[in-house]
Amino acid sequence: MARVKRAINAKKKRRVVLERASGYRGQRSRLYRKAKEQMLHSMTYAYRDRKDRKGTFRRLWIQRINAAARQNGITYNRLIQGLRLAEIHVDRKILADLAVNDAATFATLVEAAKKALPANVNAPVAH
Repeated sequence: MARVKRAINAKKKRRVVLERASGYRGQRSRLYRKAKEQMLHSMTYAYRDRKDRKGTFRRLWIQRINAAARQNGITYNRLIQGLRLAEIHVDRKILADLAVNDAATFATLVEAAKKALPANVNAPVAH
């Protein structure tokens, strides 16, 4: 059976890891074992934070919508309830964009939501 030489593959594997770790500080960018360890952690953090980014942006949109809604005399949850009752289907990303960039359109949506809300706040809502 022929002998398998793996020097080329091993060097390539190490080179790839060290290239990916090029921006790290100290030993983590120069020593293979430390770089490999840091790469594994980095990839774990990247995966976790890609998932976390969705919730972060949703929270930001809700804060922007709430601030703009309060300027128009309604709270965030009442605005969302009113939009649902008025059967206006606009997601939070678009609402936040309208709140920041097009206040007039956002104000018309707020008025539509206010009209759709029941007169008595504590009264049960008929579906």
